[in-house]
Amino acid sequence: MTSFAELNALSSQQLATLETLGYLAMTPVQAAALPAILSGRDVRAQAKTGSGKTAAFGLGLLQHIDATQFTTQSLVLCPTRELADQVAGELRRLARATPNIKVLTLCGGVPFNAQRDSLTHAPHIIVATPGRLLDHLNKQTVSLSALRTLVLDEADRMLDMGFAEAIDEVVAFAPAQRQTLLFSATWPVAIAAISQRYQHEPLAIEIDTAEALPAIQQEFYEVPRNQKIAVLQALLSREKPASCVVFCNTKKDCQAVCDALTASNQSVLALHGDMEQRDRDQTLVRFANGSSRVLVATDVAARGLDIKALAMVVNFELAWDPEVHVHRIGRTARAGESGLAVSLCAPEEATRANVLEEMLHITLNWCPQPATGKVLPLEAEMATLAIDGGKKAKMRPGDILGALTGDIGLDGADIGKIAIHPMHAYVAVKQSVARHAWKQLQQGKIKGKSVKVRLLK
Repeated sequence: MTSFAELNALSSQQLATLETLGYLAMTPVQAAALPAILSGRDVRAQAKTGSGKTAAFGLGLLQHIDATQFTTQSLVLCPTRELADQVAGELRRLARATPNIKVLTLCGGVPFNAQRDSLTHAPHIIVATPGRLLDHLNKQTVSLSALRTLVLDEADRMLDMGFAEAIDEVVAFAPAQRQTLLFSATWPVAIAAISQRYQHEPLAIEIDTAEALPAIQQEFYEVPRNQKIAVLQALLSREKPASCVVFCNTKKDCQAVCDALTASNQSVLALHGDMEQRDRDQTLVRFANGSSRVLVATDVAARGLDIKALAMVVNFELAWDPEVHVHRIGRTARAGESGLAVSLCAPEEATRANVLEEMLHITLNWCPQPATGKVLPLEAEMATLAIDGGKKAKMRPGDILGALTGDIGLDGADIGKIAIHPMHAYVAVKQSVARHAWKQLQQGKIKGKSVKVRLLK
């Protein structure tokens, strides 16, 4: 079964929406999981990010929503705010065929009172992180009494981040009679235990396990730890990737690598857990819209990163878990795109390399170390303008596009992605016109109102 129409459970309007979104055929996880999800059965699936799992559970829970009942009927738990925002955005796109569906995110980093006001009329679907959702449940601003479908998305990461107890507390507020869907990139013993506690005779699905590595080019380099930054700079100068994620195991390494690349005039941003939520949001927006060529991130911080065509991934240090290695490199081979995955291995990491080779049943491709020396600048094509006033101010992409092309006179080709967040709007513009656009917007108006604009650097 490869066509969504073969499911015989989706409306013609929903099928038309899928076609508009470019979903022409089901991915393996969708083909395996959707029939059971649509029938109301519990499902536990092992599938990595980018496998189409969000659409798999999204189409299922939307089919079970009664839009005439203003109660919370579906809940999706995610490990991070970034992933929650990504999931909520996908659900809203899938829900275009169903009028009056309200999807709400509840995550930390947003004022509690603003969320409480949004809950005056219960959303049909809540996408949340466990901690903030518990705050609302305990203050009785959210009710799960009418819940029909519970989704635990990237459950392995939620356990890694210490949410096991919080998940138990959330589930205690949900009805015993419900559908529970569990998705995880890896399948440790603790995840199996959660499935046993929360699910009833679930259909077990395994897609993209460690043995099913993405068909991408992998290169391994033996590099002393004190030479890794120089080798990384040489590789970036050689490959000149349009977009690259460098994975570090610690926040300290993450910031050190970012500082070194910045000093070499290579377009780079850092993403780790010590950053304020607003800074994390802006970093993700800037990398996604092409305002930075390189993102240096820890595994947890990069969860929910949604980049469709990532050219290169670098493991600055080998992950301890082979499954995490697969998850990292899988980000550069989505939807049939080609990609390059590079791993820098110090001699003391040899044991990890041996385990990787044994568990994944592959022969590691060891390459000669590239010559280090002059580092070429790596500049981003775009820059980002941050505009105060987002969804709360009813800002729309068309309003910003009109101001930039009509009032300021930019060519449409100079404007990239526009992202509207609750309190801010972000627009990518070509570097060559960024300063001009920034100055003109500061002096002009959007929707007849003066706005505060910053050029992010």
